[in-house]
Amino acid sequence: MSKFYIIGTPIGNLEDMTFRAVRILKEVDLVLCEDTRVTKKLLDKYEIKTPTLSYHQHSKISKIEKIFDLMKEGKNLALVSDAGTPTISDPGSVLVSKIRGEFGNDVEVLVVPGPSALISALSGSGFTADQFLFLGFLPHKKGRETLFKEIAETKRTVAFYESPHRIIKTLNSLNEFVGDRKIMIARELTKIYEEIVSGTAGELLKYFEGNPVKIKGEFVVVVSNK
Repeated sequence: MSKFYIIGTPIGNLEDMTFRAVRILKEVDLVLCEDTRVTKKLLDKYEIKTPTLSYHQHSKISKIEKIFDLMKEGKNLALVSDAGTPTISDPGSVLVSKIRGEFGNDVEVLVVPGPSALISALSGSGFTADQFLFLGFLPHKKGRETLFKEIAETKRTVAFYESPHRIIKTLNSLNEFVGDRKIMIARELTKIYEEIVSGTAGELLKYFEGNPVKIKGEFVVVVSNK
């Protein structure tokens, strides 16, 4: 039975690899990754010589067919993303779905847990996280207002990802829809310029407008429950 591993990798600090993840990446026949150049830095650090093959949201059907052929040959494959846990707001979910559809239980799909920006941000927020709503990346235009209304109405903690290009716009919308509910923003988690700040949407808006140099990197926004 071929094995397909879903492996979490560091979201910034390369030291956040598990012993098991390193071992599996050394043992498999091939590592599927979003960007082979990004993954090479990680593999080089841990002296992993396993061949890599790119797989991303723009990969053609022929790439998936090649992956299927390797698994039919009994090869063991690993899937990693550029950072974090594959399939979470990540095109790897499509591949895993297709593998399950093609092979059913004839392929063993195994998860090797690792870092996640979502879970890291929730852990540091201080907000109730026994129940939460994760929205991934918010849409650029269509449906944004509907989502902000949903955030305002839910009684659960809400988390989502945002880009530096839209964080000010997002804070303006949160200021309009959620008012004085506490919000935490985690920026560049585990990296050199990691920062976690909290306050109301209005307070955070003033903070980032007053510190435009900090409007960089990757953002996780967490809105407290009612």
